[in-house]
Amino acid sequence: MSARRSPFRPDLLAGKVALVTGGATGLGLETARVLGSHGARIAICSRKEANLQAAVAALKDAGIEAVYGVCDVRQHEDVTAVVGEVIRAFGRLDVVVNNAAGNFPVPISDLSAGGFKAVVDIDLLGTFNVSKAAYELWLRDHGGSVVNISAATQYRGMALQSHVVSAKAGIDAFTRACAIEWGPDGVRVNVVAPGAMSGTEGVKRITGDAAHRTMQNPLRRPGSTTEVAEAVLFLAGDAASYVTGSTLVVDGGGWLTASGVPDLPGYR
Repeated sequence: MSARRSPFRPDLLAGKVALVTGGATGLGLETARVLGSHGARIAICSRKEANLQAAVAALKDAGIEAVYGVCDVRQHEDVTAVVGEVIRAFGRLDVVVNNAAGNFPVPISDLSAGGFKAVVDIDLLGTFNVSKAAYELWLRDHGGSVVNISAATQYRGMALQSHVVSAKAGIDAFTRACAIEWGPDGVRVNVVAPGAMSGTEGVKRITGDAAHRTMQNPLRRPGSTTEVAEAVLFLAGDAASYVTGSTLVVDGGGWLTASGVPDLPGYR
């Protein structure tokens, strides 16, 4: 986990509770760490208990109060149970980060209906399931913040990622609908759309290691999971109290300039 010095005050989320899906590894774990290091008590969930145990141990070593729940976000019953457990454990739920995602590069001609559906179910249906459960069990009566993780690649198109960009576009649209319906209840719903991040499995799968050497964005470098997690922190906190239904793209400006052509054998 990152040792970057935060530009935010350390008590920004003091007294609050955050649930991060897909929180055992990668961006999810770093988001949990960043939220926790700014005062939040943390709950993470994913499908693999061994990863969750290791992640919670790492968070506790960093001085963060954390628990985990084994959960498949595609399953409504799993999600409802975990959200209920978080509320029982901590007595509240203030921030929900829908980070769980599936990804693999494949041309449309080789993509099966099952493969397409698998990613849409994890990304989009999972976001729906978690958001709805959190709203019904807590947020409707108490307010809060939901931050959904999308992807900058969908705004310019991306070869070998038709299933992913379709799911992420759905997340953006769902976010705007939630913001309108749930705003009167004091629930803010926003999107963080990351670009390529150093050292993540997603970057290696989608663009290859060359992405780290020749980034085609105005800042000429990949981002870090910490930079993306701090964008989540901003939207989760009171500094964004009048922000809802918005998308914060965190990709060094790449979506404005770079082509969606990956450096991978699957793209001709």
